Amino acid sequence: MLWDTHMHSNFSGDSRAEQEDMIAAAIQKNLSGICFTDHLDLDYPKEPEVFVLDLPGYTSSVLSLQEKYAKALPIYYGIELGLQPHLAAQHTKLLSQYDFDFVIGSSHVVHGADPYYPPYWEGRTEAQGRLEYFESILENIHAFDGFDVYGHLDYIVRYGPCKNEGYSYETYKDIIDEILQALIRKGKGIEINTGGFKYGLGHPNPTEEILARYVELGGEIITLGADAHAPEHVAYAFEKLPELLKTVGFRYFTVFRNRKPQFIKLP
Repeated sequence: MLWDTHMHSNFSGDSRAEQEDMIAAAIQKNLSGICFTDHLDLDYPKEPEVFVLDLPGYTSSVLSLQEKYAKALPIYYGIELGLQPHLAAQHTKLLSQYDFDFVIGSSHVVHGADPYYPPYWEGRTEAQGRLEYFESILENIHAFDGFDVYGHLDYIVRYGPCKNEGYSYETYKDIIDEILQALIRKGKGIEINTGGFKYGLGHPNPTEEILARYVELGGEIITLGADAHAPEHVAYAFEKLPELLKTVGFRYFTVFRNRKPQFIKLP
């Protein structure tokens, strides 16, 4: 009954997975559908070529696989844009040239540095690094609204020196509430990203508290994604999602087709 709508293949600079292997894993796990969302991070620090997506090749591949697997599994055509405010015009132009089903906007680079790498944390406390990350999300939302959902809102806690030790919604509630309110005003959603379970955090990204607060503020759009970069991580920990989402107040999850949300009742 569930869709995994955040996954990567060897078109992303950080994955070696063949798309057909990802599809096979989705079929084996009885998913109702999938969406490829390979990375495009323009102006990535130091290594700008790493996350430059071969869009013509990627597009051709996904469309071909849609046809090949039409009787087995719906395969949607998406992208994960690494947002930075100065890229807004480039992203707008790009989205006018390709007919994506689904666009995830994500924060990977914060004021010129990726928290995945230790240099981001030099000269910052854990709290300062997290706060700057959340502030950068708000900057991105104000600069650009061409995405459908914001990806892994608290991605930052995966890679800090102490991961999510001492981290909670309550500590950053003012800035997180600003983010959620801005997304809701713009008609944008969020995702529940099970990568947090894969990284041993014990929680999805964002945490259950943030998901509940989004619902409390009036948010309704929630997509499901494992952020898989390898077949074994497709639909990772998805067995937790129906009950978890119902507990925080959701009754439906969302799949985007032609950039339009479709609401599917949680099993």
